[in-house]
Amino acid sequence: MPMRCPEMTCRPLGRERRRKPLALAAWACLSAAVAPGLAAAFHDGGVGSCERCHVMHDAVPGQVAFDGTRALLLAASSTDLCLTCHGDGGVMGLNPLNPPRELGAGNFVFLLEDDLDDAPAATSPRLAGEAAGHSIVSPALGLAADSRWSRAPGGAFPSAALGCTSCHDPHGNAGFRMLHGAGPVQGGTGTFIYPAPVAAGLPITDPGAVESRTSHSAYIAGMTRWCANCHGFYHDHGSAHFEHPVDEILDSGVRRRYERYEGDAFPSSGAAATSYLPQVPFESSAATVTGTSGPGSDGRLHCLTCHRAHASSAPASGRWDFRVYRLADDGVASGSWPLPSPYADAQQRQLCRKCHAQNHDRGMACLDCHRETVTGVMPLDP
Repeated sequence: MPMRCPEMTCRPLGRERRRKPLALAAWACLSAAVAPGLAAAFHDGGVGSCERCHVMHDAVPGQVAFDGTRALLLAASSTDLCLTCHGDGGVMGLNPLNPPRELGAGNFVFLLEDDLDDAPAATSPRLAGEAAGHSIVSPALGLAADSRWSRAPGGAFPSAALGCTSCHDPHGNAGFRMLHGAGPVQGGTGTFIYPAPVAAGLPITDPGAVESRTSHSAYIAGMTRWCANCHGFYHDHGSAHFEHPVDEILDSGVRRRYERYEGDAFPSSGAAATSYLPQVPFESSAATVTGTSGPGSDGRLHCLTCHRAHASSAPASGRWDFRVYRLADDGVASGSWPLPSPYADAQQRQLCRKCHAQNHDRGMACLDCHRETVTGVMPLDP
């Protein structure tokens, strides 16, 4: 029989602004539909129980709790279905001011934010949560396609179709996080030309797993090219307002800077053996989830050096807020959740400095100067 969910009231912490209470109530009901851990056999490499996701025949109204528009699914969309197991405490949550633990990819809970704009010259209207990263479409959560983009920035994948299965194979494969390889995806909505990346991550079924300097995702090869399936080489030679090399081997000067830099308070006190920073990860054939060393001779810059894969409490899924001068400024103007700084120094500036030694302190965010646009406001696009 259909499930009934009690009425819920969402009260934001510390602010009067509402954070999509109806969406949060729907999420609480949706999460209750499938108990935690039921997908474990599937993700351990087994076939999985078909009935955890599908019904045998299209549902008669009232017989399946969350039957929706996609035939034979137990939820209104494939994304809603994925989140019944991978939601609260995983890649989604109830409150963007109290996000779940960080496992490496970031969290979609920040799509529920009402404001992410901490720039000194804040935009009007304010920068809504759709700018937090990949704006997955979820009818249950009230998450619609990104209104700023009809397609992926730098590519052609339609924003209206973006969901969990745009990147992840719902029926499983042997790749990292079941990411799609080359070929058609989502029933032909898009076609990938690059294979899935080689990487390793924290165990998502371990409730104690959390990203740290000694426990983190390990990016080994191919991440930038895989992202290029949808975005092209956007910042390298694409249409972005900000240009930066991507998919390049770090030169010896950058490697040396990375190894020595332990924050603005200790810019040259670090040691190569302990210099790894999960907020600024590099790609390397020697990368491991417990590695602490800096980049070796094959250390490579990739998309996820600066961006989270899912979303974050900074625009464009930033690992830090690209719009603020000091990391401590994050969340001050917007009231959004401040991304934790890896350094104790309250004056710590942007994490671009982990690789870039320039010290021309002008009291501004790096991208206030290092971008193509000549306007005084950083563009809203990634």
